[in-house]
Parts: sequence; C-alpha cells; structure tokens
Amino acid sequence: AARSDSNLSKTIDVLIGNRKPFTEQTNRDLVRLFILGDQQAAMSEKVRELVHGARNLLAGAIDDQSAQISKLEHVATQASQHDPKSLLAVLLDELLNANTRAAKLEASFSKTCQELDQVKETLARADQSAKTDALTGLANRRGLDERLKASQMRAMESGKPLTILLLDIDHFKRFNDKYGHQVGDQVLRLVASVFKEHLREEDFPARYGGEEMFAILEDTSLGVGKTTAERIRCKIAERKMHKRSTGEDLGLITASIGLAEFRAGETLGEMVERADRALYQAKRTGRNRTVTELELDADIAAA
Repeated sequence: AARSDSNLSKTIDVLIGNRKPFTEQTNRDLVRLFILGDQQAAMSEKVRELVHGARNLLAGAIDDQSAQISKLEHVATQASQHDPKSLLAVLLDELLNANTRAAKLEASFSKTCQELDQVKETLARADQSAKTDALTGLANRRGLDERLKASQMRAMESGKPLTILLLDIDHFKRFNDKYGHQVGDQVLRLVASVFKEHLREEDFPARYGGEEMFAILEDTSLGVGKTTAERIRCKIAERKMHKRSTGEDLGLITASIGLAEFRAGETLGEMVERADRALYQAKRTGRNRTVTELELDADIAAA
C-alpha cells in the first residue's frame, strides 16, 4: 500500500493491531473496497445493458426487414392482377416506411455508440487511476512496469539510449517517525512535485515504493541523465518545510540518486539492479549524492 491511501493504511494498521491474518480473501476485499470500489461492477452492468439494447435493436430491425420483404413479394405476385397505380402506391408507402425505420434505427444506434464512448472514457479514466499513486499523483508500480517495458522495446528498436533514475529520500524513516505520517506524506508530495517539475514532459516519473521514486529517461544517455538527476537533487535540497501548527523548522530534505543505462540484450531487472546498487553507494558514501553505474563499476574495480 505504501500509504498511498490513508483509509486503506488505517484499515491495514487495525488489522495488524488485532493480529488478523492477511488471507487471500482479506486481500481481495481490501482491493475491492479501496482500489476498485463499485465502479468496476457498475461499468460491467452498463456494458451488459448496452449489449442487450443493441441486440434488441438488431432483432427489431431484422423482423421489420423480413416483414417488408414479405409484403413486397406479395405486391410482386399481385402485379398482374391489380391496378398498377394502387400497387405503386403500396410500394411507395413501404419504401417510405422503410426509410422511417432506417432513420429511427440509425438514431438509436447513434445514441448507443455515444453511450459506449462514454463507457470507454470512464474505463480509460479508471485504468489511469489504477496506474496512479493517490498520494503523490505520480505513476504507481503498475503504470511504471508497463511504461518501462514499452521504453525497453523502443530503445531496442531505435538503438537510442535509455536511462533510468532511482531516487530515495534521505533519513525518511527517522523523519517520518519523529513528526508522524501526516508530515511524512507532505514530504513525499513535496519531493514528488519537485521531481516531476524538473523532468522533461516526455520523461516518465513514478513512485517506486515507500520513499523511493523512479524516472524513465528515453533517448537520454547516462551523462545527460546525471545532469538531470543533479538538478533534481539540488532543487530538493533548496526546499525547506515548516510545521504549520507550530511553525517548527523541519530542516532540509535531501535525496540520494542512482542511475543506470540500458544495455542491449539485458533484462529490465538487471538494469534496475544496477541503478539500485548505485543508489545504495550514494547512501553509503554520505547521502545527498548522485551516483551512476559507471562510478559503481569503478568502485567495484578498486575494491
């Protein structure tokens, strides 16, 4: 949950406090209540209604068509026995009726198509919501995983560089424990805002989990990625926070960053693992630093 939803977090805390087991059913209930909600069920019912209505429209159109064909066939068989004028009048009436029915059918289908478009838009918003971290507004792990796979494919096809950036807020747990989760959430939102603000529009920021954030930098070399990371790190360190209720200075917020560049033929996990190791080295060597995989390799070689 990574405290992305306060109500979900409270419910989990209560379950832990009461020593309730997190069974498969419990987890499903949490997902249904706090993530999916009733929207999915409502959309499913709406789609069923639209399908049923479209089926009835088609069935009615087929019946009307069959009745009209039968009547025209009857007129054709009587062509030699009745006044041509009366037969033409009947034929004209049938054609006018057919035109009226076609217009009504077109209007009904147009309305159904509009309703389907509305359902698609609602589902698209729901899908986007399911890929967004509620606390920070960044993409969540689901959204990140999807984008990272797509970015890997584009890098492999184009041969252009792909760099990833992994950021961790320094001493966040100690800070969070001292001032409480509410202030901790404010820190996360602040860092996320700075993080997103100083990336390009085509870059992809996400909350990786807890106090870690992740960025996908397509068509970006490791060197350019480090420049971006340094800009973000410095901008975060410039921000100061005060506790609103007391005016207390909460001190500086700093972050450590690790970067890695995609290598043709490797798995995404291997690239992420290098960025994670670079981040760990940044933490281990003093924090509030940016370390790339090249520095990591040099460190290993020296050791």
